[in-house]
Amino acid sequence: MGNHVETLRWNGSQIEMIDQRLLPQQIAYPAYDSAAGVAEAIRTMVVRGAPAIGVAAAYGVALEAERLKTEPADVFIKTLEEGFKILAASRPMAVNLFWALNRMHTLWENNRHLSQAALADRLLQEAHAILDEDIQTNRQMGAYGASLLEDGMRVLTHCNAGALATAGHGTALGVFRSAVESGKKISVFADETRPFLQGARLTAWEMVQEKIPVTLITDNMSGYFMSHGEIDAVVVGTDRVAANGDVANKIGTYMVAVLAKRHNIPFYVACPLSTIDLSLPDGNAIPIEERSADEVKGYRDCHWAPEGVAIRNPAFDITPAELVTALITEKGIVDNKTLVSGGLVDFISKKTA
Repeated sequence: MGNHVETLRWNGSQIEMIDQRLLPQQIAYPAYDSAAGVAEAIRTMVVRGAPAIGVAAAYGVALEAERLKTEPADVFIKTLEEGFKILAASRPMAVNLFWALNRMHTLWENNRHLSQAALADRLLQEAHAILDEDIQTNRQMGAYGASLLEDGMRVLTHCNAGALATAGHGTALGVFRSAVESGKKISVFADETRPFLQGARLTAWEMVQEKIPVTLITDNMSGYFMSHGEIDAVVVGTDRVAANGDVANKIGTYMVAVLAKRHNIPFYVACPLSTIDLSLPDGNAIPIEERSADEVKGYRDCHWAPEGVAIRNPAFDITPAELVTALITEKGIVDNKTLVSGGLVDFISKKTA
């Protein structure tokens, strides 16, 4: 099965990213040539999803270095550092953002002896490598995750953890793609994922592109379908995982996990190792982004809430490790027993040694 969704693409001098705010009605690829431009695209959700944000940020650094390569050395250093800071502030939730920026900054520090032009080229090559590695990581995750799904399964997913959230193939949706590639027939339930509708606009669109059977439901319908025996498994992505296995993902994930536990349905989290933040002991330490009230008032130009009403809009919630049946990583599957016993750190140390 080919990947019909291209999230980010290099056009020879700029990074083009599909504008996910416009999907599925319109497909557009705005181009960016600076750290500030990429940061704005991340902040305004032109690009979203932790892995895709990390890749975009890497290109933001490379573009900034290219833009500055003929400037005096002091201007180059100062402005490039400012570019790192601007990108770091764009979405505080996504740990892949900081992972990619740290990788790019380390490369810069280790190559200060190079000319600015040579350094800009090295940074661009590193951004290309991060993109290619992300796709390979997703395919490895997909293969592990596909082994957990049986032929004929009906699988629920929340938000969008597909090719649009990564450099390609996807995390949770990558599991579905890999299962189908292996010959299994699966069908997908995609909930709307209020308030930004990533499930309705993006996940459903991706599955239609891939001709994987998909049924769209509202967020408050999942319990109904679980109780009627119509959902066999849940697979979601994640933006950050704490050292104890607590998972941060799009708001509403926690409710889905609780319902899955109630109905004895496995709840899987597709999770590249770059999304695991061992510096945070548990989910309480994960910062939760609150987004604009306008997202809850309505959608785009259509507002249905009354003026003057108080609105809260946390964009993520925390699912405790005890509700996670397993993490699916590119290095293997971490089962619930390992998670709740504190074995995630040992798993990572063994797999990355």
